[in-house]
Amino acid sequence: MSRRFRLLLPLLACLVLVGGSGVFAAAARFWEVATLADFLKGDATSLSIDLHGRLLLGPALTPVADPESPVLWAGVLAPDGTVYLGSGNDGRVLKVVKGTSSVFFDANEIEVHALALAPNGGLYVGTSPDGRVYKVDATGKAAPFFDPEDKYIWAMASLPDGTLFVGTGDKGVIYKVAPDGKGAVFFRSKSTHVRSLLLLASGDVMAGTESPGRVFRVSKSGAGFLILDSSLQEVSALRPGPNGAVYAAALTGKGSDERPSITPPMPATSSTPIASVTAEITSMAIVDVPANVTGSGGRDSGRASSKGAVYRILPDGVWDQVWTSADDTPYDVSVDRDGSLLVATGGKGKIYRVSGEPSETSLVARAPVQQITALLPEPSGGLLIATANPGKLFRLAATTATSGSYESDVRDAESIATWGTISWKGAVPSGGDVRLYTRSGNTAAPDETWSPWSSAYRKGEGEQITSPKARYIQWKADLAANGPSPMITSVTVAFQQRNQRPEIASITIQAPGVVYQKPFSTGEAEIAGYDGPPLTQRSGTLGPTPVLGRRGYQKGLQTFLWKATDPNDDDLSYDVLYRREGETTWKALKRNLSDALLVWDTTSVPNGTYVIKVVASDASANSPGSALVAERESDTFDIDNSPPTISIASVANVGGKTAVRFTVKDNDSPVARVEYSLDAERWRPIYPMDGIADSRAEEYELVLDQELTAEKQVILRAFDAMNNVTTARADVPAPAGNRK
Repeated sequence: MSRRFRLLLPLLACLVLVGGSGVFAAAARFWEVATLADFLKGDATSLSIDLHGRLLLGPALTPVADPESPVLWAGVLAPDGTVYLGSGNDGRVLKVVKGTSSVFFDANEIEVHALALAPNGGLYVGTSPDGRVYKVDATGKAAPFFDPEDKYIWAMASLPDGTLFVGTGDKGVIYKVAPDGKGAVFFRSKSTHVRSLLLLASGDVMAGTESPGRVFRVSKSGAGFLILDSSLQEVSALRPGPNGAVYAAALTGKGSDERPSITPPMPATSSTPIASVTAEITSMAIVDVPANVTGSGGRDSGRASSKGAVYRILPDGVWDQVWTSADDTPYDVSVDRDGSLLVATGGKGKIYRVSGEPSETSLVARAPVQQITALLPEPSGGLLIATANPGKLFRLAATTATSGSYESDVRDAESIATWGTISWKGAVPSGGDVRLYTRSGNTAAPDETWSPWSSAYRKGEGEQITSPKARYIQWKADLAANGPSPMITSVTVAFQQRNQRPEIASITIQAPGVVYQKPFSTGEAEIAGYDGPPLTQRSGTLGPTPVLGRRGYQKGLQTFLWKATDPNDDDLSYDVLYRREGETTWKALKRNLSDALLVWDTTSVPNGTYVIKVVASDASANSPGSALVAERESDTFDIDNSPPTISIASVANVGGKTAVRFTVKDNDSPVARVEYSLDAERWRPIYPMDGIADSRAEEYELVLDQELTAEKQVILRAFDAMNNVTTARADVPAPAGNRK
């Protein structure tokens, strides 16, 4: 969980918080940032997170060049250190020398997706959407080199003699082009696009495709063999790894015939963008990486929610999945000096580091861009990073920075809050320094309406937050070192919400007599997965939680259930009052209930129409004078514990049939149903003379179809709407001629 609340006892809260007023809840809440997932919610500059979730100084990310292009699609590093970058939306090749960028080549097409080194300091340039390859010499003089019929040039790979392999779309063809520019079809992938190429030491070519996302190994003769059939749509990059392995970056896509432009909106920022680093390049930290999926050339099952994955393909064709993400899309990969894998992603400009068996992942860098499109390792150990939105070039240093800062995400207290203390845990070696700051406001994103950053807090055990009361809060940490790095393992902010009134959403009145059994219990609550001592030996256990068992019936009982909530998550207690219709005074039925359930023995009050009122209070979680209550009245309901009466008017033989006339009356509720039984036979229904039982007095006539030959007993049974029942007997004599 990235942000956690803890609810402590009021006494502890009083010790932690100072300056609270009577309108604020007495129980403190705590926002704790203590894990890798927690820290990744914020933004850091020149800081890292190691395997143990510690915030440390990390490598510095510095700007190298800003060519003012929206997208940098591709990059190559020449032996003399010159960097060439292919840009998008303006179709240019940019040359960067010692931090200074210039236009090396300006194509007629609008996209440069592919670059490859040519002999004698030259450069091959692949453009789209007209699908041409240019050859540019060391002086910048360009000439058309290869012009296939295909629309897109996505990837290129060159041999030292100038032989060029060209991956194209929208027919998924790879061409082999001789140094003189004459080309021929080398391999048809039967995919829509060939998106990435890699030349192997054996002379074979690895190819990654789109629609579908597959990896082929193509021999010198042009025979292709499918190695990886991924569940993702595009294989965006192929890079060599140690011991002959190959890494393949795959991602989801839109499946269009044209590569989508990378133009998601830039995040809102209140200051000039600053390069940010959230994990040291020489360390690792675990993030949300599922178990590896391994295979041997079959189809990768993948994950439906995955945006991207990286596969490791061994020389014998066996592959496994070493990285996957549901949030980030991989555009390029590179292998570090120690053999670990670096993964460049969008859309938050992150670089991940993957190493170990099984693989573990850390966040190496986070740049102030949307996408990192290309990684260019330098011989010195640094790493050049080409980006998009905006298109810039950065360098990630191989050494640790001497200072760095971290800004947390914004915490929503959900109401105006009083701030308590801010504390942190960690270590500060000699020559190191850790300072924390806070600011607060009433908008979800910090803006000019927020308070300025506070003065520095330097005590790890906690200091009173000086930022004004507000709904939102944010903290910042500055770390500096003149030697070993200081370290932060957790930061905790205490706050006290403004007490808000509870709410009773509804009151449910069960049918009269409906009750629920208590669930079967052995006397000790059993908690799944818990094998410690009995809970009765532990302090701080939770109070009872109302659980309804099997439904039953008990005459004279009335069950009420209600739903109540508290915006502060305070524990609630309930008082239940009642009054009879026509009365104005409420009488207490039950006080200080902890469960939202009450069963009333209604035989203790006279029959009549009643209303109950439930009063919910958060007094148990608040100081005297600050508690709030909520009230809700129920609908009216009837209490009737008296049975109806049956009055027999006449018993007569008429026309050879016997008729019994009688009346059923009830003083408090309508007559519900009437039944009869002749000489203890089964019960049969009888209906009132007006056809419907809906009033407190109903007239009935029971006509026995056949003539009686002997004296009979008719048993009458009547129920009212409250399920009260009464019986009566009618003796029916036999006709005079049949009497014995």
